[in-house]
Amino acid sequence: MAEIENKLKKELVTQFHETAAKGDAAKLSTMLTYSTSLVDEVNERGWSALMHACRNGHLEVAHLLLDKGCNTSLSNKSGQTALDIAKFWGYNSIADLLANPKVTAGAGMWPDGPEENENYFSRTLLNKLSEKRSDSTWLKNKQIDQASVYILFSNLTPLVISLKYEESRKPMLHLCKLHYKDVEHLLAKPEVTCIFLGAELQNSSGGSQIKSSVRKDSAENDGLLAWFALNTNSDATDNFRIKYPDCCFLQPLIPHILNLNQEEAGVVAQARSVLAWHSRYQFCPTCGNDTKVSDGGYKRECLKENCPSLQGIHNTCYPRVDPVVIMLVIHPDGNNCLLGRQRRHPPGMFSCLAGFMEPGETIENAVRREVAEETAVKVGSVQYVSSQPWPMPSSLMIGCQANAISTEITVDNEEIVDARWFSRQQITEILNTQGHPMSIPPQQTIANRLIRQWLKKNSNL
Repeated sequence: MAEIENKLKKELVTQFHETAAKGDAAKLSTMLTYSTSLVDEVNERGWSALMHACRNGHLEVAHLLLDKGCNTSLSNKSGQTALDIAKFWGYNSIADLLANPKVTAGAGMWPDGPEENENYFSRTLLNKLSEKRSDSTWLKNKQIDQASVYILFSNLTPLVISLKYEESRKPMLHLCKLHYKDVEHLLAKPEVTCIFLGAELQNSSGGSQIKSSVRKDSAENDGLLAWFALNTNSDATDNFRIKYPDCCFLQPLIPHILNLNQEEAGVVAQARSVLAWHSRYQFCPTCGNDTKVSDGGYKRECLKENCPSLQGIHNTCYPRVDPVVIMLVIHPDGNNCLLGRQRRHPPGMFSCLAGFMEPGETIENAVRREVAEETAVKVGSVQYVSSQPWPMPSSLMIGCQANAISTEITVDNEEIVDARWFSRQQITEILNTQGHPMSIPPQQTIANRLIRQWLKKNSNL
C-alpha cells in the first residue's frame, strides 16, 4: 500500500511541476486547493515548481506560488535557487519578484500576459510627449533653449563621440549631445530637417519622471529637458568635423550602430526612422505638390489649397512604419530549426527567415506565405514572441515562432540562396566555438533572440 501511495504522490508531483513549467496558473491553483503541500515538493533533481516557473519565465505562476508560501531558499542538486535560475535565463521581472517578495508578491496583482521581451532599439531614455507636438510656441522656445539637447545626423548617419572601452575592450559609442549654439547655423538652412524627439526621463525612487535639472535662464522653465534631431547633408558637416575633432559620423552604420547603449539606440531608432521618412516623402503623395513639416516633425502638410489630403485623416501624411515578420521555423521533431542565407549576409551567416507583410494579411498568414515562398516548407501554428524596431529605415520586426508541417526544402534562389535544418547541438556549437565557420546574427538582433529562446526551451539548465 505504501509503495502505491508513493507512486501516486510521485505522479502528482510530476504533474504539478509540468503544470508550473507550462505556465498554467489556473490549473496549478486548482491542484493546490486539494493539496497545499505540493508547493515545496521537489523531484529527483531537487527542482521545485517555483524553479520550473523561473526556468520558463512564468511570472504569474511565480506570483501564485509565493502567495501560497513556497520556500524560495530551496536549492536543487546543482546548488541553484529559483532566483539563480531566473537570473541565468534573463527573466528580470521574476528575479526582481524573488529578490523583493514582500514588496511585489501577495497583492493578488498578476500581469495580463507573459513577460514582455525587450529587444535592442526598443528601450529609450525619452518621454515622447506627443501632446506637445502641436504646440508650436512651446517647440520654438525649446529649440532655442540652451539646455535642450540636439543629436545630429548626416545623410541619416548619427554623430557619435569618441570610442569608450570596457574591460573586455569592446568598443562603446555614445551619441554626441549638442546644444542650440552648436546647431544654430544648421537650423537656419531650409534643407535641414529638425524633429522633436521628446523630453528626457530620469529614474527615481518614485519611478520614471521628467528630468528637472535645466538651466534657470531656460526659455521654458517647466522642468522638461527637450531633445531634437537634425538631418543634413555631408557638405554642410565638413566644418563641423573640424570644430569637433573628437566626434565622427558612424561609417559604416551597420554594424557600428549596434555598439550604442540600449537607451541611446532607442533614441536613434526613433530619430532615424522619422528623418528617413522626411528624406523620402518631401512631396504630397496625393497631388505631388510641395509640403511643409508640422507637429514637431511627425506630419507633412500639402501646401496646395483644397488638396484632398487636407480633408480628414490621411495616413500618407504621417511617418510610415513597415511591418516585417521574422520567424524561427521549428522542425516537427522539435529539435531542429530552419535558418536561411541571403546573398548580402556575411560569409557563413545563417538567420531566421523574414519578409514584409502585405495589405489585408494577418501576421500568421504572412509567416506561412514567406516561409513557403522562400523555402517551400509548409507552416502550421504560429506564435507571436516579441517585436523590435529596426531603423533601416523604418521597419517593425514582428518576431514569431512557427511549427513546420513539412520538412523538404527548396530555396527560391532570389532572396534565399541556402536554407538548412540546424539541430540544437549545431546551434550550440556555433554560439560557443570561437572561429566557427558558421554564425548567426549578433545578439542585438531579434533573430538572435528568437534562436536563443528556442535553444533554451525544454533544455536542461
